[in-house]
Amino acid sequence: MRALTTVGLALLTGAAGLEAQHAREYEFSMFGSYTKYDASFNLAKKIGGGVRLGYAFGDRVGLEADVLFQPEYTLGTSNSTIEPLIGGVSLVVNLLHGAGNSLYVLGGYSLLDFGATAPYKFTDGGIHGGVGDRIFLTRHLALRLEARAIYTPDTKSSLTANSVTHLVGSAGLAIFAPGSKRTPAPPAPPPAATPPPVAAAPPTPALPTPPPTAQDADQDGVPDQDDACPNTPLGAKVDVRGCPLDTDQDGVPDGIDQCPDTPVGTPVDATGCAMDADHDGVPDGIDKCPDTPAGATVDATGCPSDSDHDGVLDGIDKCPDTPAGATVDATGCPTDTDHDGVLDGIDKCPNTPAGTPVDAVGCPVAQDADGDGVPDTLDKCPNTPPGVPVDATGCMILFRPESAAAPPRPGAPPRRPTLVLRGVNFQTGRSVLTADSYAVLDQVAASLLANPEIKIEIAGYTDNTGPVGVNIRLSQARAAAVRAYLARNGVSPTRMLARGYGSRTPIAPNTTIAGRAQNRRVELHKLP
Repeated sequence: MRALTTVGLALLTGAAGLEAQHAREYEFSMFGSYTKYDASFNLAKKIGGGVRLGYAFGDRVGLEADVLFQPEYTLGTSNSTIEPLIGGVSLVVNLLHGAGNSLYVLGGYSLLDFGATAPYKFTDGGIHGGVGDRIFLTRHLALRLEARAIYTPDTKSSLTANSVTHLVGSAGLAIFAPGSKRTPAPPAPPPAATPPPVAAAPPTPALPTPPPTAQDADQDGVPDQDDACPNTPLGAKVDVRGCPLDTDQDGVPDGIDQCPDTPVGTPVDATGCAMDADHDGVPDGIDKCPDTPAGATVDATGCPSDSDHDGVLDGIDKCPDTPAGATVDATGCPTDTDHDGVLDGIDKCPNTPAGTPVDAVGCPVAQDADGDGVPDTLDKCPNTPPGVPVDATGCMILFRPESAAAPPRPGAPPRRPTLVLRGVNFQTGRSVLTADSYAVLDQVAASLLANPEIKIEIAGYTDNTGPVGVNIRLSQARAAAVRAYLARNGVSPTRMLARGYGSRTPIAPNTTIAGRAQNRRVELHKLP
């Protein structure tokens, strides 16, 4: 009994010291499985087996691939068989990662191959997810248990048109082997000892300037008896005769000149540096425009430019692309006093009321509300329907000029200018105008009022259906209705005659419905 207790304590002690999966380790597994296919596949639940190979990127995350093999399925009475095969790739995440145990979840992609025998001659793809546990028996050996579901949203099976879900449970042993180890970086060498500071060499003492003597009053190093220029400024360089040197010929001797390369002819200050009174970067003497405003862009001669010719110099001009002729403010930006979109200086109508459409020169565009080509200011018939021919006053052209009318046939009487009033309709069998006729008649009335010299005959016509007498009376009543409407709109009745012609002079065959509809009409005939 004591021996058994000792062995048990030893096993517990060993298990407590086991470790879970480690980073950069390979896992090889062999497992048995139990597969339950979706009911629509009509396949029995079977036991199979498979292999798995994985790699841990870290203590928490790994990647693995597995293959599941299954025994043959016999299909019905045909003695045909299939051997389903399931392969998958998964991302594995360890949830509880401690000594001796590792609970994990996984997800990935599965490929299901059912063979080449109908109706299982297809391959499906799907996504899978699962949960499992590794129970470590030793540092490199673990019992692995797992449950997984495979979901195929669009199966290729002819047995069903729906999505399918398969379930797989597995149990097996997993062997862990370390992968490549990262070679630790060699320790950094200890910092080198800082050498003791080296004492700087003492500066070489400058040779003392010999005290002036009576022989060198200007202290230029040339004795007075040999000095041709006895009053040389202190610090100037001199030649052997004691006269100051001036290499750039700017009037400031070398040695005193702080700008020894000044261009010839450039005015300089007391230090020999070029003067630039207007601060444009071009020295005085070269600057042909010495009074350039501050900030203006200048050329090599110091003169400013004005690219858009608006009177405001480049560099100061905040709107350098102003159109020619536009009025600008002090910053070179154009103004638009009446806010019509045409700049002052170009705008020929500078006081256009706000919101008025204007042309390219800023003047109001003639309005044409009804789009008939006649401006509203000249249009006597402002509501002309689209497409209606109008005269110079914007009113409907009732009659074409006689020169434009087709010539009569030889021997036929001269044709009267005629207008067929398309769109003027009546209630069936009655002389009551329909509401859609008013728009046409309003335009006729407006045109007659705009052309008071025109007199018209209003002619009513019917088709040949019904008695002749009835048709004449109906056509006369309809012509009279049109005359009354025009009179109510201001046209003098003395300018209009109303006559009914029944079914005479048809303009289309009465043998068809469309032809009879054309023959039921009202015409305007121009009277001499």
